[in-house]
Amino acid sequence: MGFGETKSSSGYGKPPWIFKGSALYQLHLVKAETARRFMPKEFRLVEAFGYTLGGFFLANYDDSPAGVFDELVVIAGIVWNPPTSCAWAARVLVNSEEACHHGRKDVGLPSQVARFSKRITPVPRQTKGKFGGFLNMIGMGTTIHHSKDCMEVQVAEVVGHASADICSIKLITDVPTPRFNKWMGPSITMSLPSFSGQTEYNPNLLKYSCRIACRVRAVRPARVSGPSPLKRDRDSDLETTDFTSDEPVDNGRNLSISVLLSKPILALEFNCFEMQVEAPIILSNDSTSSLRAA
Repeated sequence: MGFGETKSSSGYGKPPWIFKGSALYQLHLVKAETARRFMPKEFRLVEAFGYTLGGFFLANYDDSPAGVFDELVVIAGIVWNPPTSCAWAARVLVNSEEACHHGRKDVGLPSQVARFSKRITPVPRQTKGKFGGFLNMIGMGTTIHHSKDCMEVQVAEVVGHASADICSIKLITDVPTPRFNKWMGPSITMSLPSFSGQTEYNPNLLKYSCRIACRVRAVRPARVSGPSPLKRDRDSDLETTDFTSDEPVDNGRNLSISVLLSKPILALEFNCFEMQVEAPIILSNDSTSSLRAA
């Protein structure tokens, strides 16, 4: 098929690269016309009624080749990869220079350095409702045995001395006691294949695989809000011209925000999370031709 492995250019060492921590994977309905703005022309979008499946992956890694860091992957949509499909990342935001370099050079991701600011506030306990027993069985109920916190994660992209707000993500987190570990959900193993590349840092069209082992449960979708118009205007007036001088970068950021603000349909919380990322392979011209014909 004409595949060839890429080589690591960072201090990550040899693949597979292992990441451990916790994450939220949230699926959104994204307008197909928005998703196509990110996709290479070689790909055909998986869509229905003018929409595709996108969303975001918000992770906190407490053990990785780059140490402890946070990551927000904005997923533009799904493209055909017969007989299945693969995700395409519109933007990857990390608060680690090393992780950013690795994502750009080795995985072909549109990685950017970002600042993650977190604030946790307690949420009043809720007693068991009429249907609490059934909801508890499927991992979506609330009882007095759980304390709940509201975590707000604010993400701002950083370039040089300038920064630009991307979004604020508010999510309700359960804090299970040892007596109620079943609330963390069943253990699963899955593979999330993805395409990447065709960036200024890695011009090749790539495909890579993420194998995930974790405990998963459905949770209430996080509430995502974009930067306020007042804050956005103030940033453009006071900060340097790193963002506004490059229209393609600015447009890509704005389109990524529109993906984050699209309609959520499902949120999955990953605990006891371990992700194994294989080295990407370079897609040949024959392979991309088959994608167009699918």
